[in-house]
Amino acid sequence: MKFQFSVLAFVLLRFFGLIIADLSSDKQALLEFSSKVRHAPRLNWNDTTPICTSWVGVICNSNGTSVIGIHLPGIGLKGSIPDNSIGKLDSLRILSLHYNGLRGNLPSDVLSIPSLQYVFLQYNNFSGPIPSYVSPKLIALDISFNSFTGSIPPTLQNLRRLTRLYLQNNAISGAIPEFNLPRLKSLNLSYNNLNGSIPTSISKFPNTSFVGNSLLCGSPLDECHANAITPPPSPSPVHQPLSPDTTQNKKATTSKKSFGLASILSLVIGGFAFFSFLALIVSICCLKRKNNKRSGILKGKASCAGKNEVSKSFGSGVQAAEKNKLFFFEGCSYSFDLEDLLKASAEVLGKGSYGTTYKASLEEGTTVVVKRMREVVVGKKEFEQQMEIVERIGRHPNVMPLRAYYYSKDEKLVVYNYMVGGSLFNMLHGNRGAGRIPLNWDSRIKIAIGAAKGIAFIHSEGGPKFTHGNIKSSNVLITEEHDCCITDVGLTPLMNTPPTTLSRANGYRAPEVTEPKKITHKSDVYSFGVILLEMLTGKTPLGYPAYDNDMVDLPRWVRSVVREEWTAEVFDEELLRGQYNEDEMVQMLQIALACVAKVADNRPTMEEAVRTIEEIRQPELKNRTSSESESNVQTP
Repeated sequence: MKFQFSVLAFVLLRFFGLIIADLSSDKQALLEFSSKVRHAPRLNWNDTTPICTSWVGVICNSNGTSVIGIHLPGIGLKGSIPDNSIGKLDSLRILSLHYNGLRGNLPSDVLSIPSLQYVFLQYNNFSGPIPSYVSPKLIALDISFNSFTGSIPPTLQNLRRLTRLYLQNNAISGAIPEFNLPRLKSLNLSYNNLNGSIPTSISKFPNTSFVGNSLLCGSPLDECHANAITPPPSPSPVHQPLSPDTTQNKKATTSKKSFGLASILSLVIGGFAFFSFLALIVSICCLKRKNNKRSGILKGKASCAGKNEVSKSFGSGVQAAEKNKLFFFEGCSYSFDLEDLLKASAEVLGKGSYGTTYKASLEEGTTVVVKRMREVVVGKKEFEQQMEIVERIGRHPNVMPLRAYYYSKDEKLVVYNYMVGGSLFNMLHGNRGAGRIPLNWDSRIKIAIGAAKGIAFIHSEGGPKFTHGNIKSSNVLITEEHDCCITDVGLTPLMNTPPTTLSRANGYRAPEVTEPKKITHKSDVYSFGVILLEMLTGKTPLGYPAYDNDMVDLPRWVRSVVREEWTAEVFDEELLRGQYNEDEMVQMLQIALACVAKVADNRPTMEEAVRTIEEIRQPELKNRTSSESESNVQTP
């Protein structure tokens, strides 16, 4: 019995000794990393505190026997990762070091950790080739927005578990290997130096996954031309009998030739007489209209069960029934006409560069928002076509739906739902005195995700040339549950916006935008980045004279503070007085700064912004245990 007890004790001691040895090895590896890399004081790693319960950003398994996750995004790491540090963490599954200042070569022993599943190293300054040896268990690899060179390692092409691969905005060259990745859902190789044809195995991904590689061709980009230098000879001309269409065209040509001078003169004189008569009729109508005041603006009612029309009649009985209609889009539940709208009690919500916005309360109890547009320069047909696009984009939950519009020579109106919560601008800056209810961090991050998704959908659904062009916090409308909608979608192309207006102090405007033609998806990203800074700092961007005391050039001011390593100084005092997560706020700050990069190509896409903001909110990873299946591990 004593012998059995001794054996059991020996086994247990040996087992716990191995556990201590493993954790001690991990601890020494991380201390080696922190001693060689500059970092902020928040990285509290030291030899005297327990690694699994006290060290910032360290995740251990449920037994506390080994480190399975390193989560240090946006924590101010600077320098090169030393060899034999992170690479010695034999059980590491998650490595998240994005939005730092890490540079130099990525040690080859990091990506080759056998247990590694998720790697997030984007927005650093790593250089040199991508390591050849990678973990076969890799599920997500993001090394975008660095300075990696060389070719894509062949070892990446057979990662059967890989679902996400992001290599964009580096200096990677060479051909793309023939990927055999059955689980791959997201891929981005854009803005590198890749060449050759795109393999058929990944041609299903959109062109945004490959743009910015001038020597790359094949679906979904331009077709590859093997004989581009010497095009194939054109076939010899073959005589064919004339078809009936060709015969008719020939007759028409002969007829044109025989068209005499007398006929041309007759047409000119007849046309002149017709237009003179038309001008006379128009002048008489205008005089009558001027001398009679308007009455009975509308006839009839409109229900929203389809795209319905209501005629507008101008005083003295002169109607323009086909030219002046109030259009309701399918799916809305309103039942009113323009006369009801004009008689409604109205409250001015704001006056902007595109016109005045009113809250209209109708007698039947319906409340809507009406924007009275000014300086519209397009004709009726182009206006209607743009409204069709706006209505389609408005079906996304984070884009304000367009319910109706009205077009006439003198009046252009658009009608939206009324949002009880008001705008993000008012929530952040309105009533800063006593009795104010601050917008907490959870609400702000929820609004940020919603706004990002809305703008990303505008870009994807509208196409590469469809932009918002006027993204600002007053155009982010909020519900009582702090969901949000982007409004004023699709109005920029309709307006007469002179360069002088664009060049005025506008805190949301990207530096490259000096005229409407220069508005792009990336300039929308800049504007969104300013909104993020606005939510983080509580300060008002340039362009609001009524807020002079708290108005700054937000991107410049935040950069100057962060440069001096006073990061905590940028955050809104209202945030710091409530419940908040400093790590999440720092990560959001890094995303915002990436969005407001001075060079447009260095900014992420809105799709990337959505993904990185969503990655901030993954608290379940911090307490995830090793007993959970690998397939359930989420992005940190």
